Amino acid sequence: MIKILVSAKDDVQDSYQSHLEAELKKTGLEFCIPSQYCPSEIDYIVYAPNDRLKDFSQFTNVKAVLSLWAGVEKIISNPTLTQPICRMVDDSISLGMRDWVVGYVMKYHLDMDRDYTRIHGDWTQSAAPLARERRIAMIGFGELGRFCGEALSDLGFDVVGWSRRYKAHDTIPCFHGESGLKEALSQADIAVLLLPNTPQTYNIINAKTLAYFPKGARIINPGRGSLIDDEALLEALEQGQIAHATLDVFKQEPLPKEHVYWAHPNVTVTPHIAATTRPASAVKVIVDNILRSEAGGKLLYEVDRSAGY
Repeated sequence: MIKILVSAKDDVQDSYQSHLEAELKKTGLEFCIPSQYCPSEIDYIVYAPNDRLKDFSQFTNVKAVLSLWAGVEKIISNPTLTQPICRMVDDSISLGMRDWVVGYVMKYHLDMDRDYTRIHGDWTQSAAPLARERRIAMIGFGELGRFCGEALSDLGFDVVGWSRRYKAHDTIPCFHGESGLKEALSQADIAVLLLPNTPQTYNIINAKTLAYFPKGARIINPGRGSLIDDEALLEALEQGQIAHATLDVFKQEPLPKEHVYWAHPNVTVTPHIAATTRPASAVKVIVDNILRSEAGGKLLYEVDRSAGY
């Protein structure tokens, strides 16, 4: 009998637990998801990193902690969490992120914020550049960055990718390292930030790197709030070095009501909605990993603690 603990806030737990039970029943595995349990009897923990569970030391027989989030920076520093951790990689996250990124790139590309109804009688016509004339830099070229970059490339945009380590792609030019970051940003009309939160990526968009951009570039950040030095970005917006920023993630969430971003004329705020985990599809990933583990196979999406993701 496999015992699984679903550890999440109450509203999230109810939704995930019902979907998880339905998916597990399809496998023929003998399982239970106990409401009362002895920690040493639990085999797997399905975990939302914002849950109250912080001490994993009593879960001595847990084979894996299966996170409901794509990001694991909130849990890998927990010294009691010594069990294997798997991050959530799910098609619904990728598809949701793709749709959000493409939507906001197109908003910038076609200047959709321009309100023609307020230009009373001005019939001045100016066409947007073609997509092939617009350079997009995907800063972070992991699974999500690559997926979004390919979607934009398919639409005709001139896409480049950047990552900390060397990566290659058949059709999208890739840069890496500090010199590569300067090269990628210096040509970017729009930069999309999809890096993980690690000590190496903290404030990677700062006064120095903001100066690499062409004047008037735009920034879209659905990745991590820790990627941007907020004071440096505000200064770059004030000087016109950056024309506009669309931000979905922040160092403090929810973003405080008094934060300057809310009312800034050149900032668009969205409340961390670019890519959310959807229970119906996420539990398929979780069950797949449980089946792999029970068969003695390799876990999918296991976190490399040394890399931070």
